[in-house]
Amino acid sequence: MWDDAFPSFLIGLREGLEAGLIVSILVATLVRSGQKARLSQVWTGVAGAVALALSFGSVLTFTAAKLSGPAQEAFGGTLSLIAVCFVTAMVFWMRKSARNLSSEIREKVTAALAMGAGTLILTSFLAVGREGLETSLFLWSTIQTANESTGPVVGAATGLVLATGLCWALYRRVLRINLTRFFTWTGAVLIVIAAGVLSYGLRDLQESGVLGGGTAYAFDVSKHVDASSWYATLVQGVLNLTVTMTVIQVLAYVAYLSIVMTLFVQGVRMTAEAKPAEAKPAEAKPAEAEAAAAETKPAGTKAAETGTPVASEPAPSASKGAPAQGGRPRWLVPAALVAVPAVVAGAVIAVSDGKPAGSSTVSVSEEDCGKGFAAPQPGRQVFQMHNTGSKASEVYLINPGSGAVYGEIEGLAPGTTRALIATIGSGDYAWRCVPTGGKSVTSASVRVTGGTEVKAVVPVTEGDLDAPLAAYKEYVTKNLATLLTQSQQLQSDIHAGNLDAARTDWVTAHTQYASLGAAYGTFADFDGKIDGRPDGLADKAQDKDFTGFLRLEYGLWHNQSAADLTPVADQLVSDVDGLGKAFPTQKFDPTDLPLRTHEILENTLQFELTGDTDQGSGTNLATAQANVAGTRELLTVLQPLLQSRAPELLTGIDAGMIRVNGLLDAAHRPDGSWTPVEQLAPTARRQLNGATGQLLEDLANVPTLLEIRKAA
Repeated sequence: MWDDAFPSFLIGLREGLEAGLIVSILVATLVRSGQKARLSQVWTGVAGAVALALSFGSVLTFTAAKLSGPAQEAFGGTLSLIAVCFVTAMVFWMRKSARNLSSEIREKVTAALAMGAGTLILTSFLAVGREGLETSLFLWSTIQTANESTGPVVGAATGLVLATGLCWALYRRVLRINLTRFFTWTGAVLIVIAAGVLSYGLRDLQESGVLGGGTAYAFDVSKHVDASSWYATLVQGVLNLTVTMTVIQVLAYVAYLSIVMTLFVQGVRMTAEAKPAEAKPAEAKPAEAEAAAAETKPAGTKAAETGTPVASEPAPSASKGAPAQGGRPRWLVPAALVAVPAVVAGAVIAVSDGKPAGSSTVSVSEEDCGKGFAAPQPGRQVFQMHNTGSKASEVYLINPGSGAVYGEIEGLAPGTTRALIATIGSGDYAWRCVPTGGKSVTSASVRVTGGTEVKAVVPVTEGDLDAPLAAYKEYVTKNLATLLTQSQQLQSDIHAGNLDAARTDWVTAHTQYASLGAAYGTFADFDGKIDGRPDGLADKAQDKDFTGFLRLEYGLWHNQSAADLTPVADQLVSDVDGLGKAFPTQKFDPTDLPLRTHEILENTLQFELTGDTDQGSGTNLATAQANVAGTRELLTVLQPLLQSRAPELLTGIDAGMIRVNGLLDAAHRPDGSWTPVEQLAPTARRQLNGATGQLLEDLANVPTLLEIRKAA
């Protein structure tokens, strides 16, 4: 945690201090100009900037969560590169602007006072918003790098809290800091950290397939350096240097560090040489005193633009390295702010051996599974699984008697180390390794005593899913026959020109189709023909390739004629008939059955509950209720497997489905019509989205419980 926290601590401290200095100057300027009544406008802008930063972080997290594995890698890698650009620009901007920041902010505040409240709010919003967005992006990138959020969040929060305290102390005149040197040294450290983030981002792009060279390694010292050791953990957490790096990663790291650090150091030297040798900066002043001093200068006197934003360098009498006022060396505080957290982090990691409590390294290979495994202590344990073989392997921590699984790692690549976290209780434990294309190998078992009973997941085989799959196929086949009859009735209505009856029969047939659970290509190409959306089509709803139920919905509720809709209805009946004939012969992956319990309502939340698929009928909530019915049918056929593995989960899912169904029923009007999604009361819509989201969280456990695990 500590090694992952330091980069975020530094960015939180630096960005927080930048934003805090700006706010201090804004407040001080208003106070000294007798405009205290307008302080609320500054805080309004600051609050808006903070809200924007938090929203930005939420959007990044939500977006990444909705992407596939390769897309997540590409998304994370791209944002890492953007974060590097932002941090680099910030470092150079602060190096250049720090000395004149105070006067620039005062000028903006003076102009804003003359232009009204909105301008002052906007000034504070823009001044703080940039730092907030940079912090959110960099924090999100470091969380992706660390593969965990606790360390980076704690580090950033600590830095922001410390920055807030420093700004308050500067404003209240109880602290003096040479901020120019502070920003110089922290800028240099951030450049080193940014080089590692750049390297990590490029690796993500390579793993996603966007960038080539993913197998061209510059070095691989995993056989000689334990990736889980405290020193490797520290280097990886702070610098993002790993035991295995590609050629592109190394070249980018070295090039960035060489070029950017050289430019940064040259800029610092040029700034230092530009000062007259005899002109020493003025005594350090807090924001309030500086603002007052600037305003009390007689006409024609130049403002102290050579000072840092809140505090400038020590008085002329203080020679380089000499103690400042009070006997404290002027470099002590900024040096301590950077050095102390690093020393503490290193000490904690060294004491803990760089691993979480209970961590041990276990080697796996094609011939020897679980080498180094000894009886662990009861409680939460972390096993560092290191593949010493030549093939990728599935790794399971099992009960050797029943084969039940306590923890697993999928696809552990040769020469890599990954953590497996499991809760250990009383009982027997062993490792089972299933190498790609090879036979499974099981380690000797060990017995653990003194712990509580821990429930393991009983593995599922393809044979276990045969009966549920057959039952589900029977359900779909039967209801496809009903759907064909309903679609033919809809076709007859349109042929007869009875469009009012067609609208009623359209809802009946469409909800029947939705209850079959057509999610993520269940019915192959037929699903796109029968219930495809116009998204991506050149002419949207008017496109000739837009067919099926939603095309009919658009025409029926946009006053198109029966003659226009007849060919659409005929095509729909033909496609439904084709699906009914093809479905019994379609191949169905048994593992898709548990997945579909989650995917149907995931589609519902994404499309129906947003109104995205509504083509005019306002019946999205009827479709959502049909989707719930389809999910319930899947759970019914899977119930025997779930009941024996997680009865409490089924209880929670049943309660969630009852709640969602009740909220949908409330939108069904007495006359038989449905409340359109956009017309739901805000409270009702939030409740429905929240209940569906919670149900989805519970349903997400079903595919994990019923996953078919390799045995050989």
